[in-house]
Amino acid sequence: MATVFLDLDGTLTDPLLGVGLSVIHALEKLDLPAPELDELGWVIGPALIDSFARLGAKDPEQALAYYRERYTTKGLFENDLYDGIPAALKTLKDAGHVLHLATAKPHAYAVKVTAHFGLSQYLDHEFGPELDGTRNDKGELLAHALGILGHDAQNCVMVGDRRYDYAAAKAVGMPAVGVTWGYGNATERQAAQAICETPKGLLQAVTAALDS
Repeated sequence: MATVFLDLDGTLTDPLLGVGLSVIHALEKLDLPAPELDELGWVIGPALIDSFARLGAKDPEQALAYYRERYTTKGLFENDLYDGIPAALKTLKDAGHVLHLATAKPHAYAVKVTAHFGLSQYLDHEFGPELDGTRNDKGELLAHALGILGHDAQNCVMVGDRRYDYAAAKAVGMPAVGVTWGYGNATERQAAQAICETPKGLLQAVTAALDS
């Protein structure tokens, strides 16, 4: 039995519509040029405040406030569950693994998403940053989770789609599974100990990462 930490955006659900339109809303409020929706996949993964700085916001905190204006009222559920995810989580649970969420999305929003899609029933704990940015760094988030749970990192696996997931796992000494259906790329996934191409293969990939 192992502990499996699961990323949310780009791993369990596809949030591009809600996140992207809310980013565009914030940029327009700041009179900044806004990319097209299909050009914003790269913002899925890192802390949004860093992404707004990269997008040219002189005051990323204000940009984040404008983003949340739309995201909290509309964008949160402009989101799609990836096919096969509930079945994959059930398979992991049935195999004896303990599942926790570890997301860069603020905890206050993440728990609403997992409840909306019926995923919270599979998760023992749900870890995410605070709204004030505390534990925005995913390595710090995983370290915090391990401290609370009292688990050995070597008996844990981080499952995610972006390099931030793999870097965080490395920072705390746990292996990682890179999923191919999210917003990362093959170069990013080179840092993962195992690759998973479909949710159906998640149990096998977790096993491979633990054995690496």
